[in-house]
Amino acid sequence: MTQAAGKVELNSSRLRKELRLLDLIGMQILNIVGLFWVGTAGKLGPSHVMYWVPAALLFYVPSGIVVASLVKEMPLEGGLYQWAKLRFSPCMGFLVAMNIWLYNLLVVCKIGVVVADNGAYALGPAASWLSSSKLAIISIGIVTMAGLMFLAWRGLALGKWINNIGGGAVVFLFLAMIVVALPRWLHGGSAIPSGAAPIAFALPALSLFNLNILGKMGFGAFSGFDGVGVFAGECRSSDVAGSIRRSVWTAAPIIFVMFVAGTASVLTYSAPDSIDLVAPMTQVLNSGAPRLVVFSAMLLIFTLLAGGALSFSLMVRLPMVAGWDHLLPAWFSRLDPRHRTPVGSILFAGALGLAFSILANVGTGNQEAFQLLDNIGGILYALTYLVMFGIPLIAFREKPSWGVRWAAVSGFLMTLLYVLLSVVPIVEVANRWLFTVKIVAIVAGLQGAGAAYYWRASRAHERVRKCA
Repeated sequence: MTQAAGKVELNSSRLRKELRLLDLIGMQILNIVGLFWVGTAGKLGPSHVMYWVPAALLFYVPSGIVVASLVKEMPLEGGLYQWAKLRFSPCMGFLVAMNIWLYNLLVVCKIGVVVADNGAYALGPAASWLSSSKLAIISIGIVTMAGLMFLAWRGLALGKWINNIGGGAVVFLFLAMIVVALPRWLHGGSAIPSGAAPIAFALPALSLFNLNILGKMGFGAFSGFDGVGVFAGECRSSDVAGSIRRSVWTAAPIIFVMFVAGTASVLTYSAPDSIDLVAPMTQVLNSGAPRLVVFSAMLLIFTLLAGGALSFSLMVRLPMVAGWDHLLPAWFSRLDPRHRTPVGSILFAGALGLAFSILANVGTGNQEAFQLLDNIGGILYALTYLVMFGIPLIAFREKPSWGVRWAAVSGFLMTLLYVLLSVVPIVEVANRWLFTVKIVAIVAGLQGAGAAYYWRASRAHERVRKCA
């Protein structure tokens, strides 16, 4: 393990050291905060806080504890890939990297559609055709993907500023929404039909639906602390682990308050059944401060693009580190001589992402198919968290404190709840069993294909090593 970690550190020494503590905090906010979760949570009414609190206690805080513990032991470029490789097996590490890569690929592929939708909202009725024009969406997707590739090629010297501004824009949007809603909230104003306050500390009934919401508000809304670990080899600090841990605990309370106060602000102006799930923040500003709507919508588009840039940068580093272990062709790890970024990985991810986004928009746009892909992407990411939480519990020679162990148990169970409720639909679909079978078959098939590829790649490398 020591030899393998030393090899990673040697390869990381060729990368530019660009990230400071402030950059890491901006990344945490941008990577975790989903701008639409306040709308989803608002559908629960004033009891939303009784979902946010247990989601934070049972998943958010435990994930922060486990990530902080693992990054202290292994502050290595590649993050969770390295943790799984060194504590379980190289094959497990490869599957983790593959799943994170595929999840981020699905995120990046949706950028064109999301930008077109929000652009239509920002530019007004005259631009409403943007959201339904396949040519416009594909064109926006091509331009967006080219921009993401350019930023990834330039590296974090430029990308960190995009991330910081994007993280700051997220905080600004939430603060603007809260400031607009606060006077009405304090004077007893509420859009809830009963006139109740936008926050109520009443325990919801225990049901499958409520457990589903809890799972999605736990893993769905609060996952992402692991992302910064991927860039560990590009941090300036001599104490990389300490910087990443401080970024976790600095960002955590800010993000939690943003979610709770943001949801209450939505309910101040919108009844649960009238919340716009696509643009809940713009809906609030449109009601309370119409002059800010266009500006906030454009700022929202920028934050989406910044989040896409961060996802793309994270994605291209995983093939790079897998290439260091000779699991992928050497050109995945080849660095640009000037910017020290993995050019081969960037070109591969950009080409595949562009092809996927075009194919998706050429299709009929079946909602069940979209939901299927969305669930599969979430499950792929959740599987990596099951591995992460499993490290303190069962990994060889791992001796964490009891606090870390309990955090890992809580995080593992919450993630497992998310996976199970994503596999078994509780909403109406054409065929419930077929929906489940499709998800299980695709996810299992991807894991089998990944394991088969790893076996062939590792055998090929072993033959080359013996011949040498």
